[in-house]
Amino acid sequence: VSTQSTWDVHGHSPHDCAPCVEGASRSKPMGKVTLSRRKGRGSVYTAHVHKRQGAAKLRPVDYSERNGYIKGVIRDIVHDIGRGAPLMRVQFRHAYKYKRITHLMCAPEGAYSGQFLYFGKRAQLAIGNVLPLYKMPEGTIICNVESKSGDRGVIARASGDYAIVISHNPDTHRSRIKLPSGQKKTVSSDCRAMIGIVAGGGRIEKPLLKAGNAYFKYRGKRNCWPRVRGVARNPVEHPHGGGNHQHIGHASTVRRDAPPGQKVGLIAARRTGRIRGGKKGGQGASAAAEK
Repeated sequence: VSTQSTWDVHGHSPHDCAPCVEGASRSKPMGKVTLSRRKGRGSVYTAHVHKRQGAAKLRPVDYSERNGYIKGVIRDIVHDIGRGAPLMRVQFRHAYKYKRITHLMCAPEGAYSGQFLYFGKRAQLAIGNVLPLYKMPEGTIICNVESKSGDRGVIARASGDYAIVISHNPDTHRSRIKLPSGQKKTVSSDCRAMIGIVAGGGRIEKPLLKAGNAYFKYRGKRNCWPRVRGVARNPVEHPHGGGNHQHIGHASTVRRDAPPGQKVGLIAARRTGRIRGGKKGGQGASAAAEK
C-alpha cells in the first residue's frame, strides 16, 4: 500500500506538531510591556529639560586648586526649572587667557550675589568655599561632595541637604562622611566639597494639599505623575493587574534575575512587612545607660 497520501505537498508528516500553513509564523509568548520598560524608549517619557539652566557642577580641578586657591565671584543666583535648590553663576578668571569663565553650581544657604568664593586647598573654612576633604576638620557641614576625585560633585545637592565629615584616615588617605540618608561612606580625602548646606531647605515641610500643585510640580521635571498602582491596571499592562478584586494574586517578591516585564514588586527582598521594634543597642539602650 502506498503511503504517499499520508504526507502533504510540503513533505510534512501527519505526526508533526502543527500543520504547515502558508504565511503563518510560530507564535511567541507575549510579555507585559510595563511602564518602566516603556520609559526606556524615551518618547513622552524624556526629561523636560528645555528651560533648564544647565548642569550644576564644581569647576574642574586644576593646578591652582591643587596647590593654592583661586577666587571667584557670584554673579547671579537663579531658579532652575524642576529643581528645588537655587543655582548660582560663579565667575572666575581664566588661568592662561585674558577672559572670564562662568560655572553653574548649587548655591549654599547664605550665599548672595557679589560674594567672593575661594576654591583650593589653601582656602579658608567659610561658607561657600570649596576645599579637599583632608583640609576639613571632623564635624564640618558640607555639600556638593565629590564621590571620586575630580567628578565635580555628586553627593548632597538637593535643597536643604548636607553631609558631615566624620573622620580621616591619614594612612590610607581616605575620609569617612555621613550622607543625607544617614548612611556612612568612605571616599578619597582628595575629593572636594563645599562648606555649608544647600539652599532651599524646608521645601517639603509645606504640603502640596491638592492634585493641581502636584501636577505643576512634576510638569517641569518629567512625565512621572500621576502614578497608577499595578493592581489597578489590566492584566495586559502589569503582572499585578486584573481580577475581580484588587489583589496581586501571587507573592509580591520577585527574584533578582527575573526578566523585564516580570521584575516588578519587591525585588530580591530579604524580608517583607512592617519593621517593628527598635535596633538593639540603639537610642533606647543608650538612654537606659544614661539613666
